[in-house]
Amino acid sequence: MFKNPDILWLSTNPYLMRFNLPIIKYLSREVSIGQWEYEQKQDEGCSLDVAIALLDDYLGMIKKPVHLMGHSTGGLLGLIYTRKYPEKVKSLTLLGVGVNPAIDWVNYYYDLRVNLPCSREIVLGHMAKLLFCYQNHYYQKAFVQVLSKALSFSLSPHSLYEKKGILKGGISQPLMVCGSLEDDIVSLSQIKQWQPYLKKGDYIGEVSQGGHFFHYQSPQKVSQEILKFLKPLLTLESDNNLIKFCKKSAMVKKIDH
Repeated sequence: MFKNPDILWLSTNPYLMRFNLPIIKYLSREVSIGQWEYEQKQDEGCSLDVAIALLDDYLGMIKKPVHLMGHSTGGLLGLIYTRKYPEKVKSLTLLGVGVNPAIDWVNYYYDLRVNLPCSREIVLGHMAKLLFCYQNHYYQKAFVQVLSKALSFSLSPHSLYEKKGILKGGISQPLMVCGSLEDDIVSLSQIKQWQPYLKKGDYIGEVSQGGHFFHYQSPQKVSQEILKFLKPLLTLESDNNLIKFCKKSAMVKKIDH
């Protein structure tokens, strides 16, 4: 991890943070990346505005625009932040965020709770299969426990009593959206519906395996997709910085002369 990274992964749930680590490890071999962590307290009201303010405070300490990326609610946070503070973001990478950006696994869970005459544990068991595509009973039980805790600390704008929408649309900065063929929460068709909002240079990536947490199950493949998008941007930045350095050096030599 880097203290002053070029790329910042947005993590919004302490119980789901572990599923981000494999892809961050892969990306760190190629780029300067750090992880920003937000922890929702159980006695606090869920507020994306609070998270936005805290993220802005952190980026103010870095003192430079960064490339943001995040999965699900983390991606939603990055999207809202980029729309509000476009000058502070170089690019945005969204994983598992559809054209209707507020749709997430929490929203899907509450839909099942309302429409199915099942216990919470049964619904969570079904969700675990959808999110991680594991059939092993031991893993399923562990994932149910994780999801149960994650719900209590979720920054998602949804609850059992209310669902909120976020406006469709893109951003002025370079944008990448990535999804999985096996994702039943945010389908690949929802990812591809971003197309009308994309600019020249924006990128839609897709992988063939993995549920909604496809970046955890296929970290290498997803990293490769992300680097296809990011590396040209990072190379351009490096070239521009070199040009600025050369101009500054030439100016100093001229003044000394």
